[in-house]
Amino acid sequence: MSVHDRTLITGGGGQLASDLEQVLAERGQVWSRSREELDITDDEAVAAAMSSFAPTVVYNCAAYHNVDVCEDTEDRAFAVNARAVKRLAQRCAEHGARLVHVSTNYVFDGTGETPWTEEDLPRPRSIYGVSKLAGEHAALAYAPDVLVARTGGLYGEHGSASKGGNFVVRMIGRAHDTGALRMVADQRLTPTATSDLAAALVQASERGVGGLLHLTNAGACSWYEFTAAIMEEAGIDVPIEPVTTGLGGAARPLNGVLSCARAAAAGLAPLPHWRDALRDYLARTELAAAA
Repeated sequence: MSVHDRTLITGGGGQLASDLEQVLAERGQVWSRSREELDITDDEAVAAAMSSFAPTVVYNCAAYHNVDVCEDTEDRAFAVNARAVKRLAQRCAEHGARLVHVSTNYVFDGTGETPWTEEDLPRPRSIYGVSKLAGEHAALAYAPDVLVARTGGLYGEHGSASKGGNFVVRMIGRAHDTGALRMVADQRLTPTATSDLAAALVQASERGVGGLLHLTNAGACSWYEFTAAIMEEAGIDVPIEPVTTGLGGAARPLNGVLSCARAAAAGLAPLPHWRDALRDYLARTELAAAA
């Protein structure tokens, strides 16, 4: 039996879950459930879903991820990002299902100069980051066959409904609406296309990679550089003012770049460079500049 003979995806309808569903469509039966269809904080509903569907692997894409909102709603952040993950991991252990849990670069404080490795000590500085780190520990502690994949800067064709669309779409819309942009230039990361991440997660699962794993597109840039690349590739001529991270709101890592050396050592195919991934995304969504 294939590891993906029967796959349950939580957080269905989101950008990563939607791309995972497409990647897995030819590998077996896929059951993708939105929060309205399966709230992972409802342990009885999760138990019933596990019993009725009997998945061989569970991809947990459900998260409470509005970073600033998390600061004011700690209970909800920990309910979704930590306590629910603990119970989901227990259910996977009970049913012999593999758990693939998606985490974030926000588990690091962002003070280092080099890309973060899986061996580096996490020190999150936001409620979102702390709750996601708690979820990582829960997944690793309660699910014997688990992959915890950290990533960051996600964008995909299905957008991010809770934030009014993904970053790329929001910046293009804002450029058209305002004719000028401001963007932080001192926060670095690797923007990652969910289509690339989905394929990498499936490959890692099929190869039996477990434990902590960093997965992003290749390269790194600031949010300012990413925004400038979006405008260039979309053919939008708009001034962009670089600014520094100010006080207020949730703390964000200035260095959010993850090292993917362990993924390479595990024999996983490298993800494309972030600029190539952006170009491909804009072409697929017909947002690229006309040739």
